[in-house]
Amino acid sequence: MSAESGIMTFRDMGGLWEQYDITEVASPIAWQKNPQLVMDFYNQRRKQLFECKPNKGHLLIAQLGKHFDVQIITQNVDDLHERAGSSKILHLHGELKKARSTADENLVYKMDHWELKMGDYCDKGAQLRPHIVWFGEAVPAMDKATLLIQQADIVLVVGTSLSVYPAAGLLNYIKDNVSIYVIDPGSPEFTPQQNINFIQKKASEGMEEVALELISNKQKHSNY
Repeated sequence: MSAESGIMTFRDMGGLWEQYDITEVASPIAWQKNPQLVMDFYNQRRKQLFECKPNKGHLLIAQLGKHFDVQIITQNVDDLHERAGSSKILHLHGELKKARSTADENLVYKMDHWELKMGDYCDKGAQLRPHIVWFGEAVPAMDKATLLIQQADIVLVVGTSLSVYPAAGLLNYIKDNVSIYVIDPGSPEFTPQQNINFIQKKASEGMEEVALELISNKQKHSNY
């Protein structure tokens, strides 16, 4: 979703960052072993985010919010949906512009700067860490995401390979006969079905096509 904004995805990185395996900078073991390396990785991601802007895909989803009750479930840790104007956003894998306490996971702080340092402490005097769900950690928002997907009347799956679990498993909770639009320039891992519309385009192009169709269909039905 955010690749067109210049956000490098793990897929783009090929699983590596400056010759380090991603799991060496994005896991609890990595944090215990070399917290400074983990800090450096996320500081670079955060610095990049401060320099990026929402792309057309983000803006089109925000525009859909004027016509539908749009609930966004995202694997992305950026705030580009928020900056585009969307408000109902559930971040499955955490948020890059937040830090949280290593002593109390409920102590979460917004960051208006890109650098988090060793020696930055929470109110309880414990080191702050990136507010990110690392490889090997539970995804606390999955229960809420499951409830949202079960209630959906239309589902858009944008810019994902559908290979990262448990997030990819959300498709199993979609109600029968719900229209599903899968937008991705690659070949996401899903079983073709009658109710799945696969649009092999990047997020902005695919969203333009889908947004036009959905808004047009709604206007037609409202005129009956």
